[in-house]
Amino acid sequence: MLEEFDIKNKVASSGLINFDLTDLVPKGRRMGIDLKDFLFQEMILKEKDFREKVAAIDTTLYEDAYVYVYNSADAIVPLWAYFLITAQLTDVAKKIVFGKKEDLEVVLMHTAIDNFSFEDLVDKRVLVKGCSDKEIPENAYIELVEKLKPIVKSLMFGEACSNVPIFKN
Repeated sequence: MLEEFDIKNKVASSGLINFDLTDLVPKGRRMGIDLKDFLFQEMILKEKDFREKVAAIDTTLYEDAYVYVYNSADAIVPLWAYFLITAQLTDVAKKIVFGKKEDLEVVLMHTAIDNFSFEDLVDKRVLVKGCSDKEIPENAYIELVEKLKPIVKSLMFGEACSNVPIFKN
């Protein structure tokens, strides 16, 4: 005789809210501009040549893209050079930052977290997902905790079956 078993999903009934930071990652192309390509012999900034090369940028390539501007050459580049590149792309790119692609991702996640409404998490038990198929900058986790600590009942990190308690209010 088979007995009837009532299988319950304890995680689903716990009131635990799963929060996945990858949901905040802005979608769109990431493109880099290396200033060495605008330098004479990839070493020296000649103002006239530099201005001509910047003016010749096909801005349609950067339309709705997230752009990071960097300098891989061992050359000193004056700050106004970054102004020129930025001015050329500001009307077409979604965002322009100085640095590597990783720096761009930090800025994008900062903006996403800063602009996200966390009102649905007030007084809730929140589990921040630990594993992801997308790379999330570590700083995003720090900023997330800063946003969540004042408003949530408790915060955990990891997966429902194996998590690390961070704090309880």
